[in-house]
Amino acid sequence: MRSGEGKVVCVTGAAGFLASWMVKLLLHHGYTVKTTICDPKRIDDPALKGTINVLRSCSKVPSIKRVVVTLSIATVEFTGKPVTPEVVIDESWFSDPVFLQGIKGLWCTLSKTLAEEAAWKFSKENGIDMVTIHPGWVLGVQTYDNPSYTWVDVRDVANAHIQAFELQEAIGRYCLVGTVSHRSDTLNTLHKPYPAIKIPEKWKDEPTGVPTHQVSQEKAKSLGIHFVPLEVRIKDTIESSRRRTTSPSESSLYLLASHGKKSQKQ
Repeated sequence: MRSGEGKVVCVTGAAGFLASWMVKLLLHHGYTVKTTICDPKRIDDPALKGTINVLRSCSKVPSIKRVVVTLSIATVEFTGKPVTPEVVIDESWFSDPVFLQGIKGLWCTLSKTLAEEAAWKFSKENGIDMVTIHPGWVLGVQTYDNPSYTWVDVRDVANAHIQAFELQEAIGRYCLVGTVSHRSDTLNTLHKPYPAIKIPEKWKDEPTGVPTHQVSQEKAKSLGIHFVPLEVRIKDTIESSRRRTTSPSESSLYLLASHGKKSQKQ
């Protein structure tokens, strides 16, 4: 018997990339899946108000056993504390709203950080069993200048949500980062299997180097997550994009390569 047989779950924002994978895997597990499609234009602050609205609705339904909230590694790592290659970031870290307010361009991260604070406060006050998932970038590019990227495969993130929902012992926060990679190494990883594609082999004139920090995988592995290697994630994403576009250059994945080329020209 599949783990979800006879059980009903709801996935919000089901049209999204990650959520659509969650729906697919939940159905595979035998769940009956109800979905919602959000309209960000109708919410002043989607991260904060949207999260609290969902939790408020959940608090009114006694049959709801657990709520799994998708957040971001960004609500973990911006503490203002210095990081080095030896520093391991884990679930005990919380991004500092005051620190974020002083950094231009990180208002989205600030919004998510405030949303997490409000969510934990609301869930504790209303007796909601809540677990939060904090993935790195799902094969996307960071929008601030940082020499390292935090990567995770969408399949790992979707599976982590299901495990966090199903495992009774799941509790608190879970960081989900499969790889922390220096950006020049990331470009090199992208270039190796596709040498014919015109992309830079490194970022500007930077040498390859060690990542700026590490992210603990210990708690994520307690959910049974075995992270897909970065090389496989990149290859699968490119091949998927090729099947859906007439030219690989049309794929959003090539934003990384384009960004690198533009930087070299400056």
